[in-house]
Amino acid sequence: MARVVVVTGASAGIGRASAVAFARRGDKVALLARGESGLEGAVRDVTDAGGTPLAISVDVADYGQVEAAAERIERELGPIDVWVNVAFTSVFAPFMEIEPSEFKRTTEVTYLGYVYGTRAALDRMKPRHHGTIVQVGSALAYRGIPLQSAYCGAKHAIQGFHDSLRCELMHDKANVHTTMVQLPAVNTPQFSWVLSRLPKHPQPVPPIFQPEVAADAIVYAADHPRRREYWIGAPTVATLIANKFVPGLLDRYLARTGYKAQQADMPNEQAANLWGPADDRSRDYGSHGAFDDRSTGRSYQVWAARHRGLIGALAAGAAAVTVGLARGRR
Repeated sequence: MARVVVVTGASAGIGRASAVAFARRGDKVALLARGESGLEGAVRDVTDAGGTPLAISVDVADYGQVEAAAERIERELGPIDVWVNVAFTSVFAPFMEIEPSEFKRTTEVTYLGYVYGTRAALDRMKPRHHGTIVQVGSALAYRGIPLQSAYCGAKHAIQGFHDSLRCELMHDKANVHTTMVQLPAVNTPQFSWVLSRLPKHPQPVPPIFQPEVAADAIVYAADHPRRREYWIGAPTVATLIANKFVPGLLDRYLARTGYKAQQADMPNEQAANLWGPADDRSRDYGSHGAFDDRSTGRSYQVWAARHRGLIGALAAGAAAVTVGLARGRR
């Protein structure tokens, strides 16, 4: 049966790729974003993939707009089954070069946008005792890096919000679930349209993954929301483990490498979507960014995350065989 899925930030990047991934299952997909050209392109993609689209122009930093969108979605598509929070904005610059108003705007979109979307979803899901919320996070929800203080702060806030809300839903024994997907560096248009004061073009810290890797993980998380979070990509796993055990060493490493690793040898010509959409006129950015030639479309770690039971069984079997052989030698 087709589900009703809401994706914020659906006009480009991970949001758009996720909308298409849900559409391939025949779902009805509500596309929430600001840019008209991007929304029009997303509608075409969802339709071509076999889904039913509903595009709504929304600034997720405005709770009234989010609530009105949720009301319209249920009126036109039906009860919301899945809500995926993806929308964000950011500023690439050292902290002291970010204006307070810019920091505030980043926080309102990237953090409060998730809060508002979650509230609109829960207002409808909890009375029905049914629904799933997927918070799209990042390795930067645990590990801050230079030049992205506003974004990292917002992602850390989402992580704390997610933990608190999950406990409350468990306490209430609600049949509504929330999970979080922590992503690696992804090749999205964000690096061509966030506000940047860097001397060179911003880039994701390699290794870089294509948006479809993230989208597949998000769809899987929506289908299996009882796990509290998913770590996607070996770099995410390595970063979070290193941050847990040697955070000071990681500080020094990022202080030496973090500036260079986030800049490509390209002119810094940004569309700057902080205050308005970059895709509001004639340009549709699509799902992919400018780094297709350096990005991979697969992740063995994602496969492993989906098959933990099988891997555990194989590991247990291998251990039993090893023990048996050792006893035989004795």
